[in-house]
Amino acid sequence: MEFVVRRATYDDIKAIKEITKEAFTKYCELAGIDPAKNAAVNETEEDIKRDIDTKEVYVAFMDGIIVGTIRVEIFPDKTAYISRFGVRLNYQNNGVGKALMKVVDERLKELGVKKVYLHTASKVRDLVRFYYARGFYIVSTSNENGYIRALLCKEYDEEN
Repeated sequence: MEFVVRRATYDDIKAIKEITKEAFTKYCELAGIDPAKNAAVNETEEDIKRDIDTKEVYVAFMDGIIVGTIRVEIFPDKTAYISRFGVRLNYQNNGVGKALMKVVDERLKELGVKKVYLHTASKVRDLVRFYYARGFYIVSTSNENGYIRALLCKEYDEEN
């Protein structure tokens, strides 16, 4: 399958909101989290606009439809943090997530980022496996949000 991945614009906000709500509602279900307490499920269009202004936000298209999105915040210490990574349910397991992660990897290497981090529910094994297959490993876990969250890290070096 062929995907086009590009930086998000304000015109993409509505689709990003739909994808994020759909993907994170399912994530909450799988992780046993109350969706009413999940920031991603409940974010506003203004939240997304702010992220487009301050982070690198990407969207993936298939047949002219936005089917996935990911956000990356890059810090001065050459680390980064991935958030709001989601794919429309009907398009999952078709390579959309891999395509988005590949673009993020290329961009972070280009910027000289040494490590990228993300959180995911440790209970959602398919997500943990997906991240492991992309070179991430678990750094730690915490229960501060009412469920066991794993902090994952991927290190970039000259060979990655």
